[in-house]
Amino acid sequence: MTVRELSVASPSLGGMVQSNAPDVDGYLAELPEARRAAVTRIRELCLAELPGFREEMSYGMPAYAREEGAEIAFASQKQYISFYLLRTDVRDAFTDRLAAHDMGKACLRFRNPHKIDYDLLRDLLAATAATRGTPC
Repeated sequence: MTVRELSVASPSLGGMVQSNAPDVDGYLAELPEARRAAVTRIRELCLAELPGFREEMSYGMPAYAREEGAEIAFASQKQYISFYLLRTDVRDAFTDRLAAHDMGKACLRFRNPHKIDYDLLRDLLAATAATRGTPC
């Protein structure tokens, strides 16, 4: 599944809230105060754990890519904060830990910004950075 496919509004994704911000700083500035701190912390984790990745805006959401394409993205949705893990090999390696969370095909959803599992996100990001793989 590509970032483009994820950006199409669908009932299973709860409807994508796309941004027209030119960069991630602009994206963060648009967020409601109640979510800005949590989404900023996700960005900080991405920047720290994904050396060599490009930070970009892709289809209205922040994404982190290498030559193969975007491997991680996140977005503030209407009902939750989404973390997109676009590598099936990494998702498969974390099946047990992901089972306790609201997880779609490639979307980890956090309905409460105060209950985001940042340790899990850090581990997912580190695993993504440690190996090369093809984004789904």
